[in-house]
This record gives sequence, structure tokens and C-alpha cells, in this order.
Amino acid sequence: MGSWSARPSWPGGGALGLALASRFGAVGTLAQDATPSAAMASDFADDLEVLNYALTLEHLEATFYREGLETFKEDDFDEGVYDNLTLIAEHEAEHVDLLTQTITDLGGEPVEEAEYDFGYGDDPEAFLEVAAALENTGVSAYDGAGAAIENVDLLAVAGQIVAVEARHASYLNLVTGEVPFPASFETPLSKDEVLEIAGPFIQS
Repeated sequence: MGSWSARPSWPGGGALGLALASRFGAVGTLAQDATPSAAMASDFADDLEVLNYALTLEHLEATFYREGLETFKEDDFDEGVYDNLTLIAEHEAEHVDLLTQTITDLGGEPVEEAEYDFGYGDDPEAFLEVAAALENTGVSAYDGAGAAIENVDLLAVAGQIVAVEARHASYLNLVTGEVPFPASFETPLSKDEVLEIAGPFIQS
């Protein structure tokens, strides 16, 4: 997302800054291989594990927007941005509800919301930059994990979710001054790559 070296300090110190810079320093650059690999599929034992992985990320995003909208006011952003952030927050909360119910219905134990430190303080610009990084990470996470889903019905639902996450990412890229749709193909990320980026936000 532009030059991250000029951005505010992120939770987790330099490690997170380097992770964000390496993944989003040039958001328009297409990775050499845009196809999920067998190694990415082997990150997960079964569909329930994929769903809980997705739920972990959705909890993070839902909490991020909920807390951010409690911290900032409409006047802190350009016209219309706060309303769109509110809509994104509603989407993320609905994703949490759907994944939680699906995991429960399948006999699994849904992961719970954790405690987080997103590091934006009282800076609305920093909030938007973190939002863009989280949404772009979420899209790549779904694309990477999709190869591991065996149930075609679950795969279809995951596709519906990732399409909406991509809309979020595109909008936030635009708001933060980046290209909304920077490449012809999305770059899948492995579980470890995603946790390298998102993990430092999780405090417990």
C-alpha cells in the first residue's frame, strides 16, 4: 500500500511493518505464481480447519471495524467513507455469524474472538491503511485456502464471501490512493504467510 516505511508504527514492531511492506509495498505487482499450490492445500487437515481459519480472520476484521467505528466519527473521513465502512462492518459481522453457525452445524467448535491491537491510535488515515491491508490479506487468504476445501457446497459459500472481501479491498485501495484492481490475477497466500501478516494484531 504505497511506501509503508512512511506509515505509523504497527503493533508487533518492525516485524509487522516488514511483513506489510513485503506483501503490500507494491500492491500492483503480480506474483510469479497466482495458482494455489498443493502445499497450501496441505496446510489444513479438513474442511472444519479451513472454516475455523476463515473465522479467525473474520473475527479479526469484524472487531477491527467495530472498534474503529466506535473510535472515529463521520467527520474524520471524506464524505461517504464512514457510511461505507459501516456497511463493510456489517458484512464482516455477517461472515462471522455464518461461519460460526456452519462450523457448529458440522459438529465443530468455532474459534472465539480474541483480543487485538491494530495500532492505528486516533489516526483515521492509519485506520484506513490497516483496513486496506487486512482486506487484501483476507482475499489472498481465502484464495490460498480454497484449494483445501473438499465440500463443494462450502467452496461455493467461500467463493461468495471472498468476492465480497475483494470488493472491500478494491474500495479501500481506492480510498487509500492505490489502484483498486491492480492485477489480472489475485495472489494466493499460504496459512503461514497470512499469519505472518495478521498474527501480530492478535494479542491473546
